[in-house]
Order: sequence, then C-alpha cells, then structure tokens
Amino acid sequence: MNIFDRKINFDALFKFSHITPSTQQHLKKVYASFALCMFVAAAGSYVHVVTHFIQVGLGPALEFCIAVNPSILPTAFMGTAMIFTCFTLSALYARRRSYLFLGGILMSALSLLLLSSMGNVFFGSIWLFQANLYVGLVVMCGFVLFDTQLIIEKAENGDQDYIWHCIDLFLDFVTLFRKLMMILAMNEKDKKKEKK
Repeated sequence: MNIFDRKINFDALFKFSHITPSTQQHLKKVYASFALCMFVAAAGSYVHVVTHFIQVGLGPALEFCIAVNPSILPTAFMGTAMIFTCFTLSALYARRRSYLFLGGILMSALSLLLLSSMGNVFFGSIWLFQANLYVGLVVMCGFVLFDTQLIIEKAENGDQDYIWHCIDLFLDFVTLFRKLMMILAMNEKDKKKEKK
C-alpha cells in the first residue's frame, strides 16, 4: 500500500468532540465575524496608505515599514496568520481549560512590558525596545491560547456574545501583526546599515 492509497479523514481532523455543538456553532460565528473584521481592517489600512484619508492606529507603523521595505507587510501578515492559526488550533485541540492558568502569568508579563516601555521613554534604549518587541510577541502568542480557551469556556457557560469574543481575537491578531511587522522592519533596517 503506497502513500497515495491512503485517504485523509478531514471530518475527523476538524471534529472537536470535547466541545459541545452549541459552542461549536458559537465559534463559527466568532470566526466568521473575525474574518469580516480582518477584511474591514485590511480595507481601512489600504485606504490610509494610498489616500491618507482615514487615520488608523496602524497607519504610522505601516508607513514606516513601507519606507523600509514594502515586502515586510505581506510577510508580516502571512507570519501572523500562521502563528495565529497554529496557536488557535492548539487551544482548540487541547483539553478544556488546560491553558486558562496562563491568564495571571500573561497579565503580569504585560504589566512588566508596560512598565519597561514607560521606563524606556526616559532611557531611549534600542535594546530595551527590541526586547519588548520579542517578549511582547511571545506574550501575545500566549494570549491567543488563553483567549481562545476562555471564549470556549465562556460559551460553555452560556455567554454567547460572539461580537465581544471576536474583538478579543481581533485585538490579539492586530497586536501580533504590529509586533511582527516592527521586528521585521528593524531587522531589515539593520541589514541595510550593515551593507553600507
């Protein structure tokens, strides 16, 4: 029997038997809303970059990255999509509530990042800024795990507010994208300095 004779059972691959059918329906609404949010955000970013008509929160970072190297944006987006998908699937396949313990750790890490960012206003250390970006990227990966399982747990307990759950995931995605985009832009800028 060769490898081409085997069939992949996609139904079994995407069957989450430990998640109730009502929660699965809720998750479908959450991710459909998330896809719509991503489309609107991409359109808003495009309008900002092309026309400067609508000011969005990512506008200055997008312009910086385009000035350094325009290929950073699709690379950062694809990287963020892959990271987000992998951590989301990890949370979906994991035992129920297995990542909820991360909440306290992640909030503590976020508080430390905030304090170091505020301190860096006075120090102006590029090293501390870069450390904040890398540590922040890891923390946001943890938040994808935590928020996904928290959404499942809330839905299992009757909270069907899929719009608010979508916003949680959207903020995770945008923050991941921003951090990854800035890391790629700074690495590209360093490469250009080395070539000179």
